[in-house]
Amino acid sequence: MGEHGPFGLDQLEDLCWTAERHNVTAIARVPDIGSSTILRYLDRGIMGILGPHIATEADARQLARACYFGPLGERSFGANRGTDYNAGIADKAAYYREANEQMLVCALLEDAAVLDNLDTILAVPGIDLYSIGPNDFSQSLGYPGQPDHPEVVKTMQEITRRIHQAGRKMQSDVMQGAWVSDMLLDAGRRILSSDRG
Repeated sequence: MGEHGPFGLDQLEDLCWTAERHNVTAIARVPDIGSSTILRYLDRGIMGILGPHIATEADARQLARACYFGPLGERSFGANRGTDYNAGIADKAAYYREANEQMLVCALLEDAAVLDNLDTILAVPGIDLYSIGPNDFSQSLGYPGQPDHPEVVKTMQEITRRIHQAGRKMQSDVMQGAWVSDMLLDAGRRILSSDRG
């Protein structure tokens, strides 16, 4: 039910429950940034939203507004999996604050219009990470099926530079740190296991 994924909304709740039991944050790439669409994912326990085709400031504001409870956004509250079925929530204001702090929001930049609108997109509060969708982006630039075309690569590098210059993070920045941590942990496990027997 995600933009490109095979899972339907009926499967998300079980997937989120399983992820939570294994200390994994459930993240979904939603099909669109409509508030009702995003709410369906959040209500099932998704804690991170990747919003597709963020090409304007208005798109970025809509994405953030849909993901956060007030005062940061307009996310609706209902008694469901994503809000612990409203069980034992004595202080909803505190619950809203904590949910907002734990929310991860990533804007997927996939359209040529980003080039003219990037500064205003980056100024929108509530977006944690940015990512470039190379296939859609290359098509938008007039190079369908050519994400490695020199002009596409150069343009994506320029966008990445501008994001970093604004003090913001790319999804790849965070993922590289996670990969390094995984490599170090795996190396440590191998060292420890090689010393056995």
